[in-house]
Amino acid sequence: MTIAGERTIPTREEIFAAHGGGKLGTALTAPLANARDLAVAYTPGVAEVSRAIAADPGLAARYTWTNRLVAVVSDGTAVLGLGDIGPRAALPVMEGKSALFKAFADLDSIPLVLDTTDVDEIVEALVRLRPSFGAVNLEDVSAPRCFELERRLVEALDCPVMHDDQHGTAIVLLAALRGACAVQGRELDGLRVVISGAGAAGVACARILLAAGVRDVVVLDSRGVLDPGRGGEKAAVAALTNPRGVTGGLAEALDGADVFVGLSSAKVPEELLARMAREAIVFALSNPDPEVHPDVARRHAAIVATGRSDFPNQINNVLAFPGVFRGALDAGARRITEEMKLAAAEAIFSVAREELSADAIVPSPFDPRVALAVSSAVAAAAPESAVTH
Repeated sequence: MTIAGERTIPTREEIFAAHGGGKLGTALTAPLANARDLAVAYTPGVAEVSRAIAADPGLAARYTWTNRLVAVVSDGTAVLGLGDIGPRAALPVMEGKSALFKAFADLDSIPLVLDTTDVDEIVEALVRLRPSFGAVNLEDVSAPRCFELERRLVEALDCPVMHDDQHGTAIVLLAALRGACAVQGRELDGLRVVISGAGAAGVACARILLAAGVRDVVVLDSRGVLDPGRGGEKAAVAALTNPRGVTGGLAEALDGADVFVGLSSAKVPEELLARMAREAIVFALSNPDPEVHPDVARRHAAIVATGRSDFPNQINNVLAFPGVFRGALDAGARRITEEMKLAAAEAIFSVAREELSADAIVPSPFDPRVALAVSSAVAAAAPESAVTH
């Protein structure tokens, strides 16, 4: 018998069997067993509700599921570690995301995969569909388009929008780093952090670490340490990071570093980890293949985390996004602000605090306290200016 949260490796047959027919369905919240039920739920009774909403559109929040429905939206251009595999192949992932919303935050959601990569077309489609949902979870959209798309949707829609590959990853990373620091008796502001990968997750992680008080962050891409000449989002991040003026590649960046964060899939030679400071922290987060195997990383690091479920310290977005959206919707927020993300990270850390160890710097995704703590913290952190009621 397998208990919730037990680490097991499923077989290929088991995986395909679980996906047969998809992972989602719909369920009734009102009875539909006889003619009277039909008259209430559909015609003629439903006309009364439609008339009321036509007279007062705000009633849709009470009498439809819109206010509690999250649209999980992707164009299939950056799916897991598989890359640009298209919308149809992305759909199983979006279905899975919707299933997690229901399981961990009791939020209904609907997966929407769009057969276009044009930002204007995606924005227009979601603006047209806005009456049908209450929030947008962007998923698996490639960089740098994801930055523009999220920015445009935040401006165009009067509801919470979050690209989870960016901000969900960043929230859980910050929570995990706070846990690691607590185990080691260190403070965030004294860390030297190296982030390998300047895509969606890398940029967001750099920004949230700076917002949380980390002062020394160095970000690299395949060409080396970012500099202001890169242009776009990378130039903006370069202007905020690398206070010591490090140049070169990963070897130079890791020299004396306290923390390595891998978000690029680029392999890290063991000899480079040996250049890090004592009691180093290594987060090798690429899936399914970490930048360095945890067993190798432990030869040089005191704390090691990955994105995988079969090693300790899984940094998994499911610790964040269900509670973040639940909290934002509970608060009636139009936006998910930086303060709300920081509050989410603190809430995740607070759940882990009582049982922290080098192999448990974040709580289990199956800990029922997590989503509740995150949603409550996010709702409390929602500023008055971002709330609709």
